[in-house]
Amino acid sequence: MSNQKNHYDASNIQVLEGLEAVRKRPGMYIGSTGPRGLHHLVFEIVDNSIDEAVAGFCDTIQVTVHPDNSVTVRDNGRGIPVDEHPTLHRPALEVIMTKLHSGGKFGGGGYSISGGLHGVGLSVVSALSRRMDIVIERDGYVFTQSYEKGRPVTDIAQGKKSSGQGTQITFWADPEIFEETVYDKTILVQRLRELSYLNKGLTITFLDERDEEPETLTFVSSGIQDFVSFINRSKDLLNEKPIQIEGKKDGVVVEVAIQYNQGYAESIYSFANNIHTHEGGFHEVGFKNAMTRIINDYAKKFGIIKDNEPKLSGEDVREGMAAVISVLVPEPQFEGQTKTKLGNTYVRGIVESLVYEKMDDYLNENPAEAKKILDKSISARRAREAARKARELTRRKSVLETTSLPGKLADCSSKDPALSELFLVEGDSAGGSAKQGRDRTYQAILPLRGKILNVEKARMDRVLASDEICNMITAMGTGIGKDFDITKARYHKLFIMTDADVDGAHIRILLLTFLFRYMRPLIEEGYVYIAQPPLYGLKRGKEIKYFYNDTELEEFMKETDQKWSIQRYKGLGEMDPEQLWYTTMSIEHRTILKVTMEDALLADEIFSDLMGDNVEARREFIHENAQYVKNLDI
Repeated sequence: MSNQKNHYDASNIQVLEGLEAVRKRPGMYIGSTGPRGLHHLVFEIVDNSIDEAVAGFCDTIQVTVHPDNSVTVRDNGRGIPVDEHPTLHRPALEVIMTKLHSGGKFGGGGYSISGGLHGVGLSVVSALSRRMDIVIERDGYVFTQSYEKGRPVTDIAQGKKSSGQGTQITFWADPEIFEETVYDKTILVQRLRELSYLNKGLTITFLDERDEEPETLTFVSSGIQDFVSFINRSKDLLNEKPIQIEGKKDGVVVEVAIQYNQGYAESIYSFANNIHTHEGGFHEVGFKNAMTRIINDYAKKFGIIKDNEPKLSGEDVREGMAAVISVLVPEPQFEGQTKTKLGNTYVRGIVESLVYEKMDDYLNENPAEAKKILDKSISARRAREAARKARELTRRKSVLETTSLPGKLADCSSKDPALSELFLVEGDSAGGSAKQGRDRTYQAILPLRGKILNVEKARMDRVLASDEICNMITAMGTGIGKDFDITKARYHKLFIMTDADVDGAHIRILLLTFLFRYMRPLIEEGYVYIAQPPLYGLKRGKEIKYFYNDTELEEFMKETDQKWSIQRYKGLGEMDPEQLWYTTMSIEHRTILKVTMEDALLADEIFSDLMGDNVEARREFIHENAQYVKNLDI
């Protein structure tokens, strides 16, 4: 891209439509007005800087979160044009900031490759910010302008002379629009790290001035092979060095990095024009097709799989695979406003042919690694066959409908999934209390005995051999893995209800690991919740008060001189059915936590660190996060 002419002025800016609907329906443009949408604002500004980097005009991006939760993004690109637009006769900066679908990304010649929201990014962020301050260095001067809720409140001011270039944008998210305006450092760092991996040589810095001791983080990488190494950092590897694939055809730039580990889950992350395509698309389809074909062809060629043996499935080939697919497409077609799936059909063929050719070379040139990959795939096929038999048994049972439901399940009478709740309860004793205390109309109870299987260390055949896991699968009705169908969910609220101690926390993370690996859409669609039973019950005569943590209790005790008898609930079973209902299950009184997943890669890393075989990674995670533990029951 760097040989592109350095021509970027007002004539490159084209306008498609106005901005009026953004504040009225922000979810259409940024996905939501919750945390995801809030962080999306930062990423939209950063993506504009990334486009400058891809075009070859920027090599440094700085992101700073200030104590008041305003954010500054600065780059050393060409700077947004400030000269007069040739047809609208207004400064180009104002056109970009106030007109939806205006920018240098619609054939005006400003960019040949771009990400972001296709020109709506800056204007949307401007519309959803209570204030935005812009500083531009270009053409030998510094230019400044301010906006409020998408409208300019100052004219563009030409300031002192400058030999530099670039754009600096500071914005304050509008609290009238967003449910909260506090940024999560972890989410920001994760995305900036991703972008550094996807743009080798680009330096991205991050500073959070809200920290007690602010420290600048610097991200710079040698490419997506570093990305894959990071994904696999806590795993035992099959091939020590990531396989690298690069190529270009018909204007589409393709980069792929692949590395196998000894685990059982696949971790594939695809990107188009630096946008994380969460739902995949044709670039991901092409990659998967190529990998399945080449592994099967190689196995047949060398007699590793006989003619009378079944082929390896894509699922077999991808077991233990970590891969990153990144494509740059001149005219990307994305499904949905926030770009979660790449729709350019021709990209599939480009990626498929390139990956097949390069993987063929790799397997032939590296026979030892090829044998390891083949052995793992064949072992996965055997396990898949065993799992298929177990799955067929489950399906045969399901034909019987009500009689196929687990015997331990106390179902609700409602047949409307949207109104129905399923509680996964630790222990038969607590399960008995929950069954007695529940509202039988819409609440179902499934007691779980002991700790379920750690699915991070098990293949599908072992997972389906677990009675407790099969009971959960049957109760939910959705199936698991590739057979999962969320439309068949028998309950739209799934509560994990465990004791408020270390064992309860362990069971909770085991359940979340299972749901994340095998029933992930339940989390993505907001069906999964954590029940919050109280830690303490304070009683005085017939009066009783409940407290959910030490801080609440201490504050209450400071404010009262009266004597209360204090009970510390070690487990759910210590509460009678009425107490359990009132504190933990009643819609009017319960406190619950909704399980969300803002970033699949980050969630993948945490589950791998916590539940995988790498002890050092687990120790490091605990060391880094111990400071956030409020109540530790040992």
